[in-house]
Amino acid sequence: MLTLVSKSNVGMSPSEYEKAIRSIDDAHAQDPKIVRLDGEDIAYELHYSNKMSGYLDKCNPTASEILRLAIRAQHLRRWEIPRNAYAMNKTGYHLWRTYLKKRQGEMAAQICLDSGYSSEDASRVAGLIRKENLKQDADAQTLEDVACLVFLDDQFEAFKQEHDEAKIVNILRKTWGKMSDKGHEMALSIPMSDRARELVVRALDDV
Repeated sequence: MLTLVSKSNVGMSPSEYEKAIRSIDDAHAQDPKIVRLDGEDIAYELHYSNKMSGYLDKCNPTASEILRLAIRAQHLRRWEIPRNAYAMNKTGYHLWRTYLKKRQGEMAAQICLDSGYSSEDASRVAGLIRKENLKQDADAQTLEDVACLVFLDDQFEAFKQEHDEAKIVNILRKTWGKMSDKGHEMALSIPMSDRARELVVRALDDV
């Protein structure tokens, strides 16, 4: 499991960043969905945020605290608003995603404020979670790349079991279109089953 708070600061007052990370992870740990990894049970959203932070270190090891906080909080308390809270159609899906980004951004911003960050920094974290100015903002693009990489690495194998091939290929094309060239390069290096790799290749044939 990733450790984002330095052990060298034990006995010292925690920094704003350490306070915020702990609050975010405390929230993740309340996710009722539990997965078993390496013989241990872990709340799914804590596992997901570990994956997000891990891929951020691969994409940008010198990322700012603000980007690290946004990455860590991207799915903050997402389980509280299930997909079926909205109509199970395309319009409902987009309304759900829009509301989640707004809600998660607001909650993350409040954690930042409570941890001692300025309102400017807190607003910046919220804006990144909402993925504002995606193609013009390098940090927002990095967050999108990381989210797409985690989907391909951690969620795609299960996703392809639940949907028909045409939908899978369409989602892969949309995912690819959101990513940067660097994200593309990293995505192609992710270990996958032969079937998953075949679907990715097919999706990219027409890109």
